[in-house]
Amino acid sequence: MKLWGGRFAAESSEVFERFSGSLHFDKKLVDVDIRGSQAFAAALERVGILTAAEREKLVAAFEELRAEATTPAFYEGATDEDVHTLVIRQLKAKVGGLADKIHTGRSRNEQVSLDVRLWLREAIDETRAQLAALMASLLELAKKYPDAVIPGYTHLRRAQAVLWPHYILAYFEMFARDYERMTEARARVNVMPLGSGALAGSGFPHDREAIARDLGFAAITRNSMDVSADRDFALDYLHAANLIMLHLSRLSEDWILYSSEEFGWMELGDGVTSGSSLMPQKKNPDSLELIRGKSGRVFGDYSSLFVTVKGLPLTYNRDLQEDKEPLFDAVYQTVGSLEMAAVVASTVVLKPAIPEQAAEESWVVATDLAEALARAGLPFHQSHVLVGKLVLESTRDGKRPADWTAEELAAFDPRLTPEFAALLKPREGMKTREIRGGTGPASVAAALAEAEARLRLL
Repeated sequence: MKLWGGRFAAESSEVFERFSGSLHFDKKLVDVDIRGSQAFAAALERVGILTAAEREKLVAAFEELRAEATTPAFYEGATDEDVHTLVIRQLKAKVGGLADKIHTGRSRNEQVSLDVRLWLREAIDETRAQLAALMASLLELAKKYPDAVIPGYTHLRRAQAVLWPHYILAYFEMFARDYERMTEARARVNVMPLGSGALAGSGFPHDREAIARDLGFAAITRNSMDVSADRDFALDYLHAANLIMLHLSRLSEDWILYSSEEFGWMELGDGVTSGSSLMPQKKNPDSLELIRGKSGRVFGDYSSLFVTVKGLPLTYNRDLQEDKEPLFDAVYQTVGSLEMAAVVASTVVLKPAIPEQAAEESWVVATDLAEALARAGLPFHQSHVLVGKLVLESTRDGKRPADWTAEELAAFDPRLTPEFAALLKPREGMKTREIRGGTGPASVAAALAEAEARLRLL
């Protein structure tokens, strides 16, 4: 059966049927399609199209279909063009001609918008739950090593020393913003489109606010043409998902590097790594590499829908059928990557002595010295030059900061008085960075506590 056809004298070609069919992917929407139709049955009763008995019969039949749709048998042999047609065909097998009333005044254009919004609303909730789980896992990892010192990098060169929790909290903030973006996207998804018709609005006086209440929507859409053409809400999710995957990819890259033999800071658990079919010694960070690789897939999903929509005239065009596969894929990959990252974080073992040694052997204390000179009254540019010369001489002579004594510093330049020697240790310099948001120990402890409090509110 089809939901259209009276105007056509000939059947669709087999190639067109195969080319245009969407059931193989939009059957994912079957549960929300049925729930939307149950709410629409109530709306049809309110405008006199259905009697109370008819509405009850339809709602009960739809409930049976919801249960049946969870089994493979529901789809066996189905050749329907889309999920909406499948549901109506199965409904008709249960209630006969009464099924023909359920589509009164309703267009598939608004029905698709409703279904995707219902499905995506739940997908956003799952995405946010996985974000919160990852953020919790990161905080636990930060608390395992509260005093660990690591080099912070710019240009992948050792720059300044930071505390390990300060580094982890940087990613916490990224994912916190991602959570905010998902919440904002949900607000735009959570708007009820039924009553818009194909593009001009329904010919029946539906109480759209009542339908919205029945389906748990916060508001109703304001323009029927916009409903027919709009996929902004899907792009909102994809944009937020792209930033999640971008942040996950950066985290993955960090930990791939830091767990390598060249860095050797950390070890990943056996449960999230794999070996080589040829080289017995290998322990590969496959989980992180897959996250990094899947980010490209999600970026492509965003580009796919973005380009699909960008040239479409108002209102509905069949091109919009191509919204679902990239959206479904992006949700699946993003949720899965978040879940994987949380598991990886729970397995990380930091080897604090190695990054601290790396910090101590390098000149990450140079800025601490220059700023101390500035606090003592020397103009910062002059302080910068003085410390730069100290670093230059040290690198020529192969001297580490710890190799300098207070007397040698004073001999190098009398402005480097004995108290500056303490700043040659990275831990000392960090104590000057107690500004809010900085890596001073007290500041980091406060930020960690604040992060835990924020997470509890999600």
